Amino acid sequence: MATQRMLKFVTTPRQMPEKRDAQDRRRDFAEIYSEYAADKAAEQAGRCSQCGVPYCQTHCPLHNNIPDWLMLTAQGRLQEAYEMSQATNTFPEICGRICPQDRLCEGNCVIEQSGHGTVTIGAVEKYITDTAWEQGWVKPATPAHERPESVGIIGAGPGGLAAADRLRRAGIQVTVYDRYDRAGGLMTYGIPGFKLEKPVVMQRIEQLEAGGVQFVLNCTVGEDISFAAIRGQHDAVLIATGVYKSRELDLDGANLTGTVRALDYLTASNRKNFGDDVPEYDNGELNAAGKRVVVIGGGDTAMDCVRTAIRQGAESVKCLYRRDRENMPGSQREVQNAEEEGVEFVWLSAPAGFVGDGVVNGVKVQKMRLGAPDATGRRAPEVIEGADYFEDADLVIKALGFEPEDLPALWDEPELAVTRWGTIRAEFATHATRIPGVYAVGDIVRGASLVVWAIRDGREAADSILDYLSQSGQAVAAE
Repeated sequence: MATQRMLKFVTTPRQMPEKRDAQDRRRDFAEIYSEYAADKAAEQAGRCSQCGVPYCQTHCPLHNNIPDWLMLTAQGRLQEAYEMSQATNTFPEICGRICPQDRLCEGNCVIEQSGHGTVTIGAVEKYITDTAWEQGWVKPATPAHERPESVGIIGAGPGGLAAADRLRRAGIQVTVYDRYDRAGGLMTYGIPGFKLEKPVVMQRIEQLEAGGVQFVLNCTVGEDISFAAIRGQHDAVLIATGVYKSRELDLDGANLTGTVRALDYLTASNRKNFGDDVPEYDNGELNAAGKRVVVIGGGDTAMDCVRTAIRQGAESVKCLYRRDRENMPGSQREVQNAEEEGVEFVWLSAPAGFVGDGVVNGVKVQKMRLGAPDATGRRAPEVIEGADYFEDADLVIKALGFEPEDLPALWDEPELAVTRWGTIRAEFATHATRIPGVYAVGDIVRGASLVVWAIRDGREAADSILDYLSQSGQAVAAE
C-alpha cells in the first residue's frame, strides 16, 4: 500500500505551491508562496522515487531523513512526518522557507537528474511543520530531569538557538546573550518577510522561552558584560555571534550619503515591518521609495536588498554583479523571483567609483569579462578597458558579504585563537576552541554561510558540550 502512494514521478508532474502574482507581491512583505493543501502535499511527496542512495539526504547539511518523511506525508501520517523531520532539524519550518534547495536537496534529487523534475522537498517540509504548529504537535522542551550545569550562549541566531534547544532538552540550564532587542539574529533582522515571515521566527523563540531558555537581550559582550564574566557564570560557553562586519569598497565616493550597507538597510526595513520607530527609514536614508536604486553584489543578501527595494516603491532597481548569471553565488530561484518583480540584473559589471556632491547620484561602472579560473575554480572577472559607463543612482546598497569582528580585541580575550581570516579557530568535529569549555559555531567559524549549516553546527556543539559537562562532572566526583 505504501509503495502505491510513492513513485508517482513518471505520471505526476512537479508542482510548487501557487506563487502570488508578481504585481501583487511587489506591494507587501508577505511570503510569496501559498501553502499546499493536504491532498497536494501528499501527491507531491508521492513523487519521491525512494531511491536506494538518497542524494537529497546526503547533500543536506543536516542529513535530514527526507525520503522517510516524504513517504509518511504521502501516507497522510503527518504527525509522524513532523517528528521525523524535527529529529534531525531544530527549525524545519525555517529551512523549508529559506534553504537554497536548488543547490542542496532538490538540486541533487535523482529524479531531477533523470529529467522528471525534482520533488518539491522544501515546500513539503514547510507544509509538514506549519501543520504541526496548527495542530499543537510542537511542544516546548520538557527534560526528564533538570541538571545543575549551566551553559552561556553568545548569539541568538540559528546556531545558538539550535544548541540552546538541544541543551535544554537534556536538562541543562541555558542563558542566551544577544546584542539585539529580539532574538533570532539574521533570521529576524537580516532576512526579509517575503522569504521568512517574522511570526514564524518569533513562535520558535517563544517555544524556547517556554522550555526554559533564558534570554538576555540588548546585551553587547565586551560592553554590557565581559566575556570573562560570562565564563565565570557558566560551566561552558558557546560562541555563535555570526559575522556582522560588512565588507567595504575602497573606491572614490564610497562614503557619500546614499551609499549604505546591506545589513543596515535590511535591518531598518525589518524593524519597520515589526512596527518599530525607525528614524533612518522615516527620513529616507534607508528607504528606497521613489529612488533609483543600485545594489552591488550577487549573493543572497543582494537578492534580499533588490526585492526589498521593489516593495518600498523604488523608481528602478538594478543589481550589478561582476560575474555572469551562471557564476553568481545567490539562488537562481531568487534571481527569477526578483526578475519577475521588476529587478534588472546587469551582469559582468562592477563599480569603479561613486559620484555626487556630498550625496550620491551615480555609479561609475566597469564592464567585465570572465578569464581563467581563480584559486576557487571559478573564472575570474577581468576589466574590459575602455568600456566604462555611468549608472544613475539615488541609493547604492553595498551587499558584498560579511567579515568577522575582532572578537579577541573586543572581548579582551587574547587566548581566543582566530584564523588568518579572523574567524574563530575551532575543532571541526567537536567545535571546541583552544580555551577549555569554550566552543564556537556557525558563521563566526565558517565565515558567512547558510542557516542550515549553523543549525547543524549548533546541534553538534551541544552534543560536545554535553560530553564535556559529563566528563567534568565525573572528574569532580572522582576527586
